Order: sequence, then C-alpha cells, then structure tokens
Amino acid sequence: MEVLAQLLLVVANTLQIYSLILLVRVLLTWFPNLDWSNPVLSTVSSITDPYLGIFRGLIPPIGGLDLSALLAFLALSFGQQILGSLSMSVLAGGF
Repeated sequence: MEVLAQLLLVVANTLQIYSLILLVRVLLTWFPNLDWSNPVLSTVSSITDPYLGIFRGLIPPIGGLDLSALLAFLALSFGQQILGSLSMSVLAGGF
C-alpha cells in the first residue's frame, strides 16, 4: 500500500509542476510581441494549450479576457488535493 501512496504523491507533485508551467504560459500571454516559434515558448505552448483548450470551450472570453485559465487552475488544484488526501488515506490504512 505504501507504493500506491507514493505513486499518488508523485502524480500530485507532477500536477503541481504542471501548474507552474501553466502559470508561465498564462503570464507569457501578457506579452503579445513574443516569438512563439522560439523552441522554449513553443514547447510550453504545446504542453499547456491542449489542457487550456478544454476550458476555453466551457468559458468564452469576457470582454477580451480569457478566464478559462482560472477554471483550469482550480481543476488542477482540486486534483492535487484529492490525490494528496488519497495518499494520506492509503498510508493511514483507511483505503
């Protein structure tokens, strides 16, 4: 059971790293003159755009602002909390 708990923690930590990459992507959108053909920027974009696309379909831009990233961050945070709780539950023997 400890292996399962460790696996859940690894996935939760991976989601946290993805949240940081997503934050970088959102902050980079504030600079409209960036060259997105840059390998680093295109990699960040290719990693995050499919996930953001899910939420862009749910929340249309309001007044030119894309608020879908807020829902994306909330979903990642919720996933991290659930995985962390499950991991602690497994370690405590309650699973």
